Amino acid sequence: MTQAFKTPVEMLDQWARVQGDKIYLRQPKQRRLHDISWCQVHQMAHRLAGALYKLGFEKGDKIAILSKNCSEWFIIDYALMVGGFISVPIYPTANADTIRYVLQHSESKAVFVGKLDDGPSQEPGIGGETLRLGMGYDGIKTQYHWQQLLELAEPIQTQYPDADDVMTIIYTSGSTGNPKGAVMTFGAFSWAAFRINEHLGGTPKDRVISYLPLAHITERAYIFGSSIFGGGTVYFVESLDTFVEDVQVANPNFFLSVPRLWTLFQKNIIAKVGENKLNTLLSIPIIGAFVARKIRKQLGLNNARILGCGSAPVSPALLHWYGRIGMNITEAWGMTENAAYATLNFPFRKDKIGTVGTAGMDVELKIGDNHELLFKSPGLFREYYKQPEATAESMTEDGFFRTGDQAEIDDDGYVSIIGRVKDNFKTAKGKFVAPVPIERKLAQDTNIELLCVIGSGQPYPVALVQLAESAYGLPREQVQASLQAASRAVSATMESHATLGGVLVVQEPWTVENDVLTPTLKIKRHVLEKRFNSLIGNIRNDTVVWEDQLSDKAKAS
Repeated sequence: MTQAFKTPVEMLDQWARVQGDKIYLRQPKQRRLHDISWCQVHQMAHRLAGALYKLGFEKGDKIAILSKNCSEWFIIDYALMVGGFISVPIYPTANADTIRYVLQHSESKAVFVGKLDDGPSQEPGIGGETLRLGMGYDGIKTQYHWQQLLELAEPIQTQYPDADDVMTIIYTSGSTGNPKGAVMTFGAFSWAAFRINEHLGGTPKDRVISYLPLAHITERAYIFGSSIFGGGTVYFVESLDTFVEDVQVANPNFFLSVPRLWTLFQKNIIAKVGENKLNTLLSIPIIGAFVARKIRKQLGLNNARILGCGSAPVSPALLHWYGRIGMNITEAWGMTENAAYATLNFPFRKDKIGTVGTAGMDVELKIGDNHELLFKSPGLFREYYKQPEATAESMTEDGFFRTGDQAEIDDDGYVSIIGRVKDNFKTAKGKFVAPVPIERKLAQDTNIELLCVIGSGQPYPVALVQLAESAYGLPREQVQASLQAASRAVSATMESHATLGGVLVVQEPWTVENDVLTPTLKIKRHVLEKRFNSLIGNIRNDTVVWEDQLSDKAKAS
């Protein structure tokens, strides 16, 4: 196979040669930026690769990375590529069971352990057969520490990988069970990262901030990948408490986020100014422009030429709201299996808000049976690791990947995601309900933080709702009236079999820790169905019920 694009190994050589003294990585530690140049990254990556060979590892061995985003994560990723090892990223929020599963399933012989919030609870997931390599952070005991590894051996000579060589095994976030390991080649990843940078117009002058999990393909392709081919500077976040300050320091040209964070930004802005006052100010031409600039500056996004949103469905109302303060957010769609480069609304078109954009360069899309979106590109994964049946089931006879997403494509080629094939369920009426369109419409109620529509085998579908923080300060009757009106408005637009029975307001927040959210903050629908489906049978006529109002009899059943 002819290699169409340079690999990250070749690009690292190139940037070290043409702009070696330029700062590449900026890592805040104890509120001071620690800067690393392209030449230094190149040198450390080649030294770490030499150290791994000195420790007895061989080309093709799998080596995991368990850490929050940091400069060392990037350097290790390069080192593994330089040495011909296969990287296996693990989400930094993964529990011990998930860590154990990924390490064992991937047959990883070592794990780099770095910046973690709860290392002691995760440590039991690393068995004694797996060598632990430190990244310079406290949390989990390791056999070798960072500086020791950098001094263990001389730098190796660069050997460029072939396009068909396996670069990484990326495990999905596990929204429907055990994660699957998507095998990604150098050719597929390099093509996607190159195309992303080309599509977005990245240059060495760009600044980005890396904070979404690097174990997820979106951050790996859009932030790590664009830095490889664009040659820009990457900033990191020190902690959740310093997040806003770190974004302000980075002042990124390109900022990528998820719907939940965009929603939190919006709620914080409204809480500071007041919704009515903000609407009034924004409606006054000169004052509105001034207020909008001030908000963007406070967010640290006043110089961002591209704002991105992906990973989960986002309410069109939220995107229109940001448009009022001069922030056009590009919605995109992609998957682990297609290296995250699939569709995006860029260049931005306001009239296409509500879609996930149009196909990227060299991307083929079509609609298959049951409205399933089928996909083909040079960025497709090779296979699911050690799961040949799942691999075969995921592909059509003509080489298209079955995405599992249901979609519609308009006359301009813009794609709207209308559901997930496996998310659809039958109510007691015997007809299928697609929950995603209902959720998108209901999400426009500002009292809602997260929601999930369930109802398999029940008389009506019901929306499970986690309230926004601001809603807890309001009288329950006021929130109830708002949710009831929203439920009725949504039901009025649905076919009779898909009208909502009502809303159940849940008590316990949905988090990664209680297994409702994936590490990328997607809702695990099957978990909520198991917990709540038996409790919603009597909710009908747009009733709004709090979980603490459910009868003991209903809970017991």
